[in-house]
Amino acid sequence: MNTLLAISALLFTIFLMQAGSGALGPLDALSAIEMGFTSAQIGAVGGAHFVGFIIGCIISPPLVKRVGHARAYGVVASLAIMAVILHPVLPYFWAWCMLRIFNGIAIAGSFTAIESWLNAKLNNKNRVRYFSFYRTIDMVGGLIAQTMIIVLVPAHFISYTVIAVLICLSLLPLGLTQSVQPQMPEQERFRPLFAFQISPLAVIGVIVVGATSSVVRMIGPLFAYKSELSTTQTGVFLALFVVGGATAQMPFGFLTERYSSRQMLATLSLLAVISSLAFRFFGDVTILGIPSLFILVFIFGASTMPLYSLCATHANNLTTVQDMTALSASLIFFFAGGAIISPILAAELIDQFGPNAMFSYFAGLHGLLLLYTLYRARIRPNVPTTKAYMYIPRTTLFIAKTIRTLRSRKH
Repeated sequence: MNTLLAISALLFTIFLMQAGSGALGPLDALSAIEMGFTSAQIGAVGGAHFVGFIIGCIISPPLVKRVGHARAYGVVASLAIMAVILHPVLPYFWAWCMLRIFNGIAIAGSFTAIESWLNAKLNNKNRVRYFSFYRTIDMVGGLIAQTMIIVLVPAHFISYTVIAVLICLSLLPLGLTQSVQPQMPEQERFRPLFAFQISPLAVIGVIVVGATSSVVRMIGPLFAYKSELSTTQTGVFLALFVVGGATAQMPFGFLTERYSSRQMLATLSLLAVISSLAFRFFGDVTILGIPSLFILVFIFGASTMPLYSLCATHANNLTTVQDMTALSASLIFFFAGGAIISPILAAELIDQFGPNAMFSYFAGLHGLLLLYTLYRARIRPNVPTTKAYMYIPRTTLFIAKTIRTLRSRKH
């Protein structure tokens, strides 16, 4: 209980940051529609976030080491607040791209400060238990962020003020905590291509996951708008993607104990292809009074959100425990790389071929992943499965340090 109290400020801080900044993507998309941005511009604004995220992952560890965890969080939170508040002040495409880059830097910086602090506070005896709290906070914060679009009015300064206030509130727990800040651990050399050397399949998988999840979060509101969904229906649509992914974690963990990572990758990719294609043929159908697209996006979330953790587990089975941190940092790099370009491509496809083109695009991506999984299984049939599946948040390499400790404890 003492440990929970000691880290509660960290958990509450990251919850507020996740809930606030996570709502910015959907709000930006709907606001950009309201202001007449082109689809390609909306996609570019979404992709700019991940440009900032990569930059933030690189520069945040030296910042934390220089000024400490709490001050570093204060710096990046201030940057996030500034970026949010300036959206209605500078309603221009180039300005929003820059502001989303700043927001991406802030997100990476905030998670770096909190996760490195959290990692230092836990030990081998309580790490599993309290890491589960963190995973829950990660999912709940993301869910609330998506549903906030129901009450936020697009292109209105009050909506951006609400988000800024949430981020401001995230500063309070750290300001009031009596928890002693730990020393920043030594950083390993960043090797962005390391994951490809270990497992090309894992790299292709996280690129597809980045390309998919970024589009749902950033371009999903454009899909909903083109599909003539109301604001409430848009919020439900985005939330069901997250709920589907969260619901799938427990049964998926059970299945991975009985089937190999490649078998599960192939199965989930096939399910993602089927659910994506179903949008084109059954997207307008109502089942027991429920629009089929709500059911389909739930299934799509359940089939795609576990893929990042599955790819990471597959790659971890091919490397040593000591290299897991470098591997996770490299996977995050490839994930963000896929997330930068994909919103622009998906938005352009929606503009040219209609809203269902977004899920046709997803079907193509996951179809390629399915084929590549089968190809890798043929040329490299024997892969060890010594490490069990575990849900891994796609945040910073300090979660990788936590995962590494958990893995070493189990094996």
